[in-house]
Amino acid sequence: MRKSIEAMSSFLLMIDIQERLLPAIQNKDEVLRNSAKLLTAARELQVPSIISEQYPKGIGSTVPELKALIPEDSPFIEKKEFSCCQNPGFGDAFLNLRFNSGTKDTAILFGIETHICVLGTAIDLIEKYNLNVVVAADSCGSRTSQNHSLALEAMRAMGCFVVPTETVIYHMLKKAGTPQFKALLPLFK
Repeated sequence: MRKSIEAMSSFLLMIDIQERLLPAIQNKDEVLRNSAKLLTAARELQVPSIISEQYPKGIGSTVPELKALIPEDSPFIEKKEFSCCQNPGFGDAFLNLRFNSGTKDTAILFGIETHICVLGTAIDLIEKYNLNVVVAADSCGSRTSQNHSLALEAMRAMGCFVVPTETVIYHMLKKAGTPQFKALLPLFK
C-alpha cells in the first residue's frame, strides 16, 4: 500500500458523526474539531467527500457544525450495515466519484465508532476496492479509549496509514507558501 497522501487521488469518507451518537464518544470535542479541519481542508483542496449516516431516523443527522462544512454535491449514504461498503448506496457513490473526479485510489477515513464502523469500512475498502486507506486517528472516536486504540492498532496492522489529522492535511498540501497553505494555516494556530 502506498503511504503518500495526494489530494488529487484521494477522497474523504466521514463516518457517522451524528447528533445522538457523538455525545457518547469519549474524545468527542477532539473528533469534532479535527473533523471540521479535514472538511475545511478538503473544500480548499477540492478533495471530494462521501458522508455516511447510520440509521439517521434513530441516531439523528450529521451534527450541524460539520454539515455546514460539507459541499452540497457530497453524497450522503444512509446505512444500516456497519461497514459503509456493505450498503447499496456506497458503491454507486464511489463509482460516481471515480467517474466524475478521476482516479481516486486513496480513502481518508474519519468518524465514529473507530472499532465498529470505521474499522469495518477500512477492511472492506482494502479487500473489496483495493484502495489505500488513510485513517485520521484523532478525527475518530469510540465510547472507550481502549476500543479506539485497539481498532487503530488493527487498522495499522492491516496496512492502513494511521496518522493525525494535521499530518493528513499537511501531506495533501505538500508545501508551504501556496494560496491553499495560507488559507488553511489558521486551522493550526
